[in-house]
Amino acid sequence: MQGPRPVVLSGPSGAGKSTLLKKLLKDYENIFGFSVSHTTRQPRAGEVNGKDYHFVTREEMQKEIDAGEFIEHAEFSGNMYGTSKGAVQAVQARNQICVLDIDIQGVKNIKKTDLNPIYISVQPPSIDILEKRLRGRKTETEESLLKRLAAARVDLELSKEPGLFDLVIINDDLEQAYSELKAAILE
Repeated sequence: MQGPRPVVLSGPSGAGKSTLLKKLLKDYENIFGFSVSHTTRQPRAGEVNGKDYHFVTREEMQKEIDAGEFIEHAEFSGNMYGTSKGAVQAVQARNQICVLDIDIQGVKNIKKTDLNPIYISVQPPSIDILEKRLRGRKTETEESLLKRLAAARVDLELSKEPGLFDLVIINDDLEQAYSELKAAILE
């Protein structure tokens, strides 16, 4: 992969990755570009195909994975998610720094590639605060919320592996977290 060194943002659902990412892309739209992931899940209200995700069928995605078109992919709550080489190349073709929003499985998979990104983990101050944030969204059933919390506990435990991340940001205060993110990637 040619072009500027990408940035991988990881962390559990509700940690604030999307909020930080939206802020970064708004403030530095000419410098950073978002790698749009693929998923087999149905779009949520307001999500746009090609902007939030590439919404595809399981068959389409599996075919592309088998053809070696994905940098990483994983399954969560019965849905597949992944980052295609094409999505990263599309950002790099615009001469922008590619930002990827990837789960912990994806981080481990990307470590096996030649992508060489800066790895940043965005984490909540606590599981209790994370649960409040997820409940506040009102986008989850109780069952899916409990799955997300269980996944978050695993995610936070796995993220402690030495050398996995270049930076860990505890998103307790959004402005402080955003300052840390900018400082790490604008050098």
